[in-house]
This record gives sequence, structure tokens and C-alpha cells, in this order.
Amino acid sequence: MMWVWLGVAIVTEVTATLSLRQSQGFTQLLPSIVVVCGYSTAFYALAQALKNGMTVATAYAIWCGVGIALIAALSAVLFDEWPSALQVAGLVLVTIGIVTVQLGSA
Repeated sequence: MMWVWLGVAIVTEVTATLSLRQSQGFTQLLPSIVVVCGYSTAFYALAQALKNGMTVATAYAIWCGVGIALIAALSAVLFDEWPSALQVAGLVLVTIGIVTVQLGSA
């Protein structure tokens, strides 16, 4: 169940982050509501993943890393914000870091 909670945390955090752009500095009501509800749900779900036995290091590493990768990919598709080669290299390094954290906790 902890993995389901972590998945919910990731999806809602990514949704909230993408909605930040649409909120135009919290001047647009619906996207602003999505931001607040999304982040609230993300933190609740992350807390539930931790409560159900996931270690903080593993949960946070995966939550951040997958979130960063999804934001980069979705920003490219939705907003035509394609990452540079250096940014892609950074995403690869983040992925290596996540795998290292996960392997170290086993």
C-alpha cells in the first residue's frame, strides 16, 4: 500500500506543479485551487507512505526524482519547454542517485 500512496503523492504533486503556470501567480481561480489541493494531497499521501513503512530517504528520493522527470517530460509536451542536453544529463544523474539511495537502503 505504501507504493500506492507514493504514486498518489507523485501524481498530485506533478499536477499541482503544472497548474502553477496556469494559475498565473494565483490570479486564476481554478488552477489555483488545483495547486493548493494538489500539494495538500501530495503531502498527505507522502505521509501515508511513510506511515505504512517506507523509509524517508527512499520515499523522498523517488518522489523528487520521478516528479522532476515527469515535470521535464510534460513541460516539453504541454508547454514546448524542451530540456537542454545539460538538463537531460542532470536528469540522468538524478536517476542514478535515486537508484543508489534505493540500493543502499536494501
